[in-house]
Amino acid sequence: MFFCVCTPNKRETVLFGVWYQIMNIEQIIADELKIKKEQAKATIELIDEGCTIPFIARYRKEKTGALNDEVLRLLEQRLTYLRNLEDKKTTVLNTIEEQGKLTEELKKQIDEVLSMVELEDIYRPYKPKRRTRATIAKEKGLEPLANIILRQETKLSIQEEAKAFTLAPEGNLEKTTEEQLLPATIEEAIQGAMDIIAENIADDATLRTMIREYTLAYGMVKSQVKKDMEEHTTFEMYFDFSMPVNKMLGYRVLALNRGEKEKVLTVNVEVEKEKIINKISKNVIKPNHPVTESILLDAIADSYDRLIAPSVEREIRNILTEQAQEGAIKVFGKNLKQLLMQPPIAGETVLGWDPAFRTGCKLAVVDATGKVLDTVVVYPTAPQNKTEETKKVLRKLIDKYNITLISVGNGTASRESEQFLVEFLKEIPEQISYVIVSEAGASVYSASKLATEEFPNFDVGQRSAASIARRLQDPLAELVKIDPKSIGVGQYQHDMDQKQLSEALGNVVEDCVNQVGVDLNTASASLLEYISGINKTIAKNIVAYREENGKFTERKELLKVSKLGPKAYEQCAGFTRIMDGKNPLDRTSVHPESYEAAKKLMETLDIKPEDLGKEDKIDTTGVDLSKMAKNLEIGEITLKDIIKELKKPSRDPREDMPKPILRTDVLEMKDLTEGMILKGTVRNIVDFGAFVDIGVHQDGLVHISQITNKRRINHPMEVLNVGDIVEVKVLSVDEARQRIQLSMK
Repeated sequence: MFFCVCTPNKRETVLFGVWYQIMNIEQIIADELKIKKEQAKATIELIDEGCTIPFIARYRKEKTGALNDEVLRLLEQRLTYLRNLEDKKTTVLNTIEEQGKLTEELKKQIDEVLSMVELEDIYRPYKPKRRTRATIAKEKGLEPLANIILRQETKLSIQEEAKAFTLAPEGNLEKTTEEQLLPATIEEAIQGAMDIIAENIADDATLRTMIREYTLAYGMVKSQVKKDMEEHTTFEMYFDFSMPVNKMLGYRVLALNRGEKEKVLTVNVEVEKEKIINKISKNVIKPNHPVTESILLDAIADSYDRLIAPSVEREIRNILTEQAQEGAIKVFGKNLKQLLMQPPIAGETVLGWDPAFRTGCKLAVVDATGKVLDTVVVYPTAPQNKTEETKKVLRKLIDKYNITLISVGNGTASRESEQFLVEFLKEIPEQISYVIVSEAGASVYSASKLATEEFPNFDVGQRSAASIARRLQDPLAELVKIDPKSIGVGQYQHDMDQKQLSEALGNVVEDCVNQVGVDLNTASASLLEYISGINKTIAKNIVAYREENGKFTERKELLKVSKLGPKAYEQCAGFTRIMDGKNPLDRTSVHPESYEAAKKLMETLDIKPEDLGKEDKIDTTGVDLSKMAKNLEIGEITLKDIIKELKKPSRDPREDMPKPILRTDVLEMKDLTEGMILKGTVRNIVDFGAFVDIGVHQDGLVHISQITNKRRINHPMEVLNVGDIVEVKVLSVDEARQRIQLSMK
């Protein structure tokens, strides 16, 4: 009977009455992340208590040794993986024990495994299988014959040994049930024994590991175009492609996967079969045993061709895909973070412009608080070309609402809309600029349930125009309403594990929102739901409470919100802001649990509430922070954070990001010439380079080789971020293919 008593991080568990050592997860994680075991232990305890990563990163620095959110996310991921591995080990041990095959040596071997792949290799021989050629041979009683061949000690020929495992040569028809299962011929008996040997070889964990590692080191990924698919030029560079497995870049792997999925390409992993056969033979065949050598060689070849090679190829493809997805998700996440953390443009009344041809351009006027003041549809583009009428509408809107900035979506008819706007702006006395913003996800949002609730009387075009305006005013507050996968700053996102991608991008959004914080009296439910400790239901309840009771006047009022209990309050309070509340500390990121200490600190340093934000009034020169922390009964790291927050309460970290380029004129692709120097905005970063908006309808590509000549880089992200303003030189322009090659050198 199986029974198990264990705790997540202890080394012991009772298994079938035997004390079995399990992984020391804390030590493994500490070694992998190069942190102290105490840091890993403290973080795991906090996670198990229900603390979120943003909360741990910001308010539990003393416990974790100030681990940042990136390390904490990696720790959380690895913790989940290792605990799942632990559960799988328990299942494996249970299954093997039920078969009566669990030995102390096997237990130890399983104990030392640190990956699912290794565990599966060990488990393979014991894993319940469907009926195979080997299991059928065993049913015929041929396992002893297979063992005779494998021992390689017989002096008889294999044919003579096989006779004993066939039906009686005299052909007696009165046979027992067991005898009826025996093979009819010697050849059939030998083949059955070979099938058993082939499966034994394929199930050998050591051999599989060796073959997998050899294939990873020396295998080749090859692809060919399928017949009658040559017209699919999207995958043209992979029509006759070959590259070593260990040199495959992530974007190539994902491109091959897509080409294969679309039935354009045939993709294989190839390796020198003879070398692998030789390696297996050295492990299986003893020297100077000619009686069994040839039959074992045949069994080895069969094992590799039929059982090992297809399986290992799938494993290699999976490994490459997982690595590619992991890398792509990481790039996507960093791009998304940089996009979300672009600085807001405060104090501007913005005209959102959703361009189109036949259905007209949808416009929305949005004031500095994000409130939509007006919407209208104009037709300055083909086929209507009502330019003069559109100019009259724009003049009225500018005069009525004092519009100072125009936000133009970069979708269909963007180029034509931009050309019209440039001509219009030259005709008016007001100094108005425009910005081209990414429309990615705007159509998804405008047709969503959320947009319908927010703008019940608007059509999808009006909602989209409002979103385009707001994403310039406050990118974070607006973009959180859109599925991160639809924001368009990744590569091959539709070819990845969607659950894994969603979780990773959700974590990025969560980190960004908590890093900035939210105004409790203006934040939407979409923004609030990303705050630590707050879910969708609580976010809606906060908005409902605000609508029913008016503005929040202090943080602790959150405890009156339905379903927001003490634990959720602990997690969320520090990330919320009340700008004009009863307690001045409520507009800072100082956590309520530290209010008492903060007040004592202010008294000690003679800081008055009105002094918050005045650095010259908050002088800690000559203060012994270590001694002060002890007096206040808080950690020194927390004390430093409080002082920093008193000096700059609610400082927006987005202030350090580059501001968007405001334009008043337009370039066309035909205006570009080789050698031209331009300023542009990095819109997207991929493995092979960066796409830069230089003011024409088509973004230009700066290949990784053209990013810098100061040093060799392995990835564009080593030197570039989404949103960066960069100076580029035009290398080439291909109008027919709509391609612009740029250089930053």
